[in-house]
Amino acid sequence: QVQLVESGGGSVQAGGSLELSCAASGNTYSINKIACMGWFRQAPGKEREGLATIYTGGGSTYYADSVKGRFTIFQGNAKNTVYLQMNSLAPEDTAMYYCATGDVWSLVIRSPNACDYTYWGHGTQVTVSS
Repeated sequence: QVQLVESGGGSVQAGGSLELSCAASGNTYSINKIACMGWFRQAPGKEREGLATIYTGGGSTYYADSVKGRFTIFQGNAKNTVYLQMNSLAPEDTAMYYCATGDVWSLVIRSPNACDYTYWGHGTQVTVSS
C-alpha cells in the first residue's frame, strides 16, 4: 500500500511558475516496487490528462505535447519523491494536479502512459489568472 501527498499548488499570474512535489509513503515492499511516477491534471468539465512520467530505474521521461518545453518532471534524492516544475503558466493550465505511481514501466509506449499507474494522490489545486 502506497500513500501519495501532493503539495506546492496555489494561485499565480500568467507567465509565472510553480513547483509541485509529491511524497510517497507506505510499507517498504510497496515503496520498493515503484517503477515509475507521473503527474496528471483535471479541470472542471474536462477529462484527466497525463502530463509527464519518469522511470525511476533509469530516469527516462515523457511529456504530453501540451506541456512539453514548459514542465519538467524529476525525482528527488529520496527516491520516494517526485516533482513537477511548471514554467510559463497560462490560464488553461488551471486544474487539479495529481501525482501517481506504478509498478510496471512499458519499454514500447513512449508517452506519459508508459507507466501503469496503481496509486494516486488526492491532488493540489493550481490556478493561473490572466
